[in-house]
Amino acid sequence: MSEPSRRTLLTTGAASALTVGGVSFAHAGEQDPGERDGGDRSETVGGTLPPGSPDCVYLPVEIPRGVREIHVSYTYDRPAVPAGTQGNALDIGLFDQRGTALGGEGFRGWSGGARKEFFLRTDEATPGYVAGPLRAGTWWVVLAPYTVAPRGLTYAVTITLRFGPSLPAVRPVYPPDRAAGRGRSWYRGDSHLHTVYSDGRRTPAEVAALARAAGLDFLTTTEHNTHAGHGAWAEAAGDDLLVLLGEEITTRNGHVLAIGTAPGTFVDWRYRARENRFGHFAREIRRAGGLVVPAHPHATCIGCNWKFGFGDADAVEVWNGPFTPDDEVSLAAWDAALARGRRTPAMGSSDAHRDPDRVGTPQTVVLADDLSREAILAGLRAGRAYVAESSSVSLDFAVTDGRGRSAGIGERLAVPADEPVTVRLTVTGAPEGGTVRFVTDQGVLHTARATGPVEWVTTAAYAGYVRAEVRHPAAAPPLPGALAAFTNPVFLEVSRRTP
Repeated sequence: MSEPSRRTLLTTGAASALTVGGVSFAHAGEQDPGERDGGDRSETVGGTLPPGSPDCVYLPVEIPRGVREIHVSYTYDRPAVPAGTQGNALDIGLFDQRGTALGGEGFRGWSGGARKEFFLRTDEATPGYVAGPLRAGTWWVVLAPYTVAPRGLTYAVTITLRFGPSLPAVRPVYPPDRAAGRGRSWYRGDSHLHTVYSDGRRTPAEVAALARAAGLDFLTTTEHNTHAGHGAWAEAAGDDLLVLLGEEITTRNGHVLAIGTAPGTFVDWRYRARENRFGHFAREIRRAGGLVVPAHPHATCIGCNWKFGFGDADAVEVWNGPFTPDDEVSLAAWDAALARGRRTPAMGSSDAHRDPDRVGTPQTVVLADDLSREAILAGLRAGRAYVAESSSVSLDFAVTDGRGRSAGIGERLAVPADEPVTVRLTVTGAPEGGTVRFVTDQGVLHTARATGPVEWVTTAAYAGYVRAEVRHPAAAPPLPGALAAFTNPVFLEVSRRTP
């Protein structure tokens, strides 16, 4: 094993990358009889990556004709490190002969740090990887050093080629864009979920069963940095469960959900905020029919905190999994953006990976014209949604003026500046001892027990918007209790007084 040369550092195109010495197998037409009859060939290459290594290290692999299967395995050292110092963590993925260009067509799979080996064939691949033709040319194993210990990260990659005739390719079957809904209604969903197709431990069938048990009408599959699982959900969907497709784009400067993209859409992740690339990929998500939703923007894990800004966001995930202090920070930051005039809707989702993660905790409840991809995304984009900790919690929230005109969640009500309007919230399934809070651009202006309908009177001059929260009893007063539910705002706009 040898240490890669710094002279091979690339800093153009994608996030800084390093190309290291690779592996060359027999050239096309030079296989021995054993290979043509189904033999194997293996090569191992390795090196040591120093601290401060680029985000992506590319290992070129020359692939000849006649390959039936590519198998890759890898190892790396994990030395003890002092407290407070990061150890070694190394992710892995694969690009084919079409190359590694940012946003190009060469992507063939990603498993991050979830697996130590994977394979590809024409007809099948390890979850997270894309089955299909194994054409001759230069393929690329991509190593992504997530963290590197002070003494460096020593790795070894073994590539095994299995020769012989390939089986026919399998055409993927995707879930339908529509399920049997209830017409215009409130639909419950969880749009941040992981399975064995990235770093989850559940199958799509298991996640779908948990979604149904949680009372959900729809879900979105969002595997880390891969679309390879899109074709695994057709059997899990049904008239009672709409399955939307997507991806969690996991960059080194934050994670973003692509929700409801067209089947087979892959969105690249190999860039940082300083490279000013995110706007391009946000547009790619929208061109594929999806929504751009920064995930857990104030999470504390390495690389999880969102640093690209919210100008390209269609919505923001302010509640991720069981309610924790970083969700409180996300909620406050979103509310501050509302006060500055940025009307980006909020969402919540479980980010469930494995037991004991609970699918549907929390869930986003969307007012949509029907249970279809188009209608659900339209409701989310418009902010016609609230977030609840479970299907047992339901909200009815509206603002009404003196002439009986009313606006609901995500809508606007234009009234004269000093005309009183009535804010009203009804909660079903409120936590025992819980409270209701009405929040405006000034802050919390009304608090009441979460029993029966709660009303409050204000004006458009006093409140630019009103949203509602339902809270559990406070565990450490004066800090508020954990959220049980919250709404997107109703916006109050000042209009001229009419006769």
